[in-house]
Amino acid sequence: SFSERRELMNRGRGVRKRTAPEKSDAFETCNEEIRVEIHQLFNKVRGYVPPAGGEWRLPDPSVVLCDPHVSHPRLQALKQSLNEVKNQLTGTVTGHLRSTTNAELCTQAWAKFYEILGTFKLLPDNALKSGELNSIHLCEAPGAFISSGLYCDWNWIANTLNPYYEANGRGCTITDDRLIAHTLPWWFFGSDNTGDIMLQKHLLELPRFVSNMRSVDLVTADGSFDCQGDPGEQERLVAPLQYCEAVCALLLLGTGGSFVLKMFTLFEHSSVCLLYLLACCFRSVNVFKPGTSKSGNSELYIVCLDYQAKEQIRPLLSKLIRNYGPDLASTVALFPRRCIPDSFLSQHEEICTFFHALQVNTIQENIKLFECMSVEQRRRLEQLREYAAEFYTRRFSVHYLPRKSWVCRGGVARWVKLCERKQMGSFNQRKEMDLQGWKQRLAHGNHGEFIERHYAGKEECEIVLSGPLDECDLGAWFALEGAALPKVCSSTFCDQEMLDFLNEALEENVRVKAVNHSDRALPVCSSCSIDSPVGILSEICSNPDVTSCLVLGRQSWCVGTLVGIKLQPEFLQGPSCCEVQDSTLHDGQPDYQFELLNTVLFDLEKQHQGSTLVIPLCSVLTRFTSGLVLILHLCFRYITFRCSSGWPPAALVCIGFSPPSALPQLLDFLRDVLEKMKKVKLELGRQILQFVPLEELLSGELPRFLSSFNTAVVRQQLHVLMQVE
Repeated sequence: SFSERRELMNRGRGVRKRTAPEKSDAFETCNEEIRVEIHQLFNKVRGYVPPAGGEWRLPDPSVVLCDPHVSHPRLQALKQSLNEVKNQLTGTVTGHLRSTTNAELCTQAWAKFYEILGTFKLLPDNALKSGELNSIHLCEAPGAFISSGLYCDWNWIANTLNPYYEANGRGCTITDDRLIAHTLPWWFFGSDNTGDIMLQKHLLELPRFVSNMRSVDLVTADGSFDCQGDPGEQERLVAPLQYCEAVCALLLLGTGGSFVLKMFTLFEHSSVCLLYLLACCFRSVNVFKPGTSKSGNSELYIVCLDYQAKEQIRPLLSKLIRNYGPDLASTVALFPRRCIPDSFLSQHEEICTFFHALQVNTIQENIKLFECMSVEQRRRLEQLREYAAEFYTRRFSVHYLPRKSWVCRGGVARWVKLCERKQMGSFNQRKEMDLQGWKQRLAHGNHGEFIERHYAGKEECEIVLSGPLDECDLGAWFALEGAALPKVCSSTFCDQEMLDFLNEALEENVRVKAVNHSDRALPVCSSCSIDSPVGILSEICSNPDVTSCLVLGRQSWCVGTLVGIKLQPEFLQGPSCCEVQDSTLHDGQPDYQFELLNTVLFDLEKQHQGSTLVIPLCSVLTRFTSGLVLILHLCFRYITFRCSSGWPPAALVCIGFSPPSALPQLLDFLRDVLEKMKKVKLELGRQILQFVPLEELLSGELPRFLSSFNTAVVRQQLHVLMQVE
């Protein structure tokens, strides 16, 4: 329950209080010009003020979402003059904070939100009086806003695109799960497990998820998309997400609550409408550029204080909820132009002009410094960086945070898969690279040499998962149902870039086969020393420690005769992998998963002490198949794998069956999972995604073993596909 989650979180975190840092006189002794520039850096804020004697009113719901979007000439002129540029002025602040505060997830996002907390009165009076704060954080991954800390009895819930849902691609998913892995009960991923806040059903489910909160005092929304392909249209591309975030906030917030929304440029009619909506609902709406936000980019934060329109907005909110989704206000305007008062539009244009000038000045300065930076200019820039870091620390009362006060008291998860998308070259160079085929891009990328290098043989023999694993809490295991996977776009247990390349290569291979009317299997690289299935089984059965060997695979996997061995393996017909050979579903296909689980269950019922099990596998990318490996980890002395020249491309080798004491309960649980899979199979668009808690899949040596397995398989497949004409 929510109350149990809150108790656990507060017990682990404790109450944190601000304490003033030790003061330094360095900033006070710097020259006036630098002090003025630093003050300007941390005071980039403008607000909307209703005209004297009047107020801005929401349009009648009957005119909402009816008219086409319009263009505002002055705003469009500002848009045309801007280009994306990065500025390094505030880069020292984050580095300084990391070295002095011991802050959790001390990223630039952490510094920005801490700055917002110190600049505005975000916490409502009723929360301050009661000492209890309730907050919801949308599009929050990896969790820097949460870890920047609120200092009271604090209950929070967060949402983001689920980094563990395999169909979520990296274009809009933050895969950094350092905080998420430790705080999973506090993350809302919705009934389909995707975490997509732009789905109407998730909007309606979220109030029930937080229903035990007294009132929602604060909502933050830090969402965006990967707009590298069209950075000039970032505002237009991200607008539907921002609408959904705002509607969600207006639905959830209690009277007097605050809302912080990340936006970018504000030149489009969609932004004008959204900001007018917020200006009509909150006592104070401010456009803020944190000093720790890169001065050359278009990022802005809309800080809305004192929510006042909870009752008045209900009719409009009902219409917005009915039309809620990824297309909300993307084809028609939220409000007609005639409903936007000139007094508001003139203020909006002034605000846009102010932030436009700041960004243009940064761009021009950067261009000059890039062309030629003198020694004096470099020295002054270093001074500015140092003074900015000191000013930030003093102004916002930054202090050292002991680990016992972290959200994740024990530190970040042992297994951390950081997979940030790296920008290489200029925008034009990236666009030119995108026009090249996947082979050319792979050859010139980070993994080119690794993929092209021929397999030397037995490279995986030393990778061993020692067991049997200690007893698990089977009482906490459950089958998680969610949206069916159309494709495995990501995996916690695989390098993201390599998986992207493999999916692209497989799709191209399927197209080529269709054009050539060919069903030919992928060839084997003649220069690689990969054992055939016959060779792998011969080696296993020649091991004196192996007294029996069962292969969970069709006899066709091992074409040939096992010679020179006394022990003959027994074959148990396993799942067919042929259907997933060219599929970007990999091991995520429900029928394949059902057959695999059913076969493993049958084997575990028949296994005897000390026996060996060999399972041909195409991959272990999904949480479902990873759970099966963990079950085998519970039951065998050690597990390793071998790459194969046949299909499937690898074999999982489990040696020394040593059943846990809870084997009967484990088998009963697997039977229940199979029954649930049969029922879910009848539901359109649904699938069992996981049956072992993520906390257990992410602990111990299992994640590294799975990552090694998938790396070997993906590398082998790409290596062969690179050579296919």
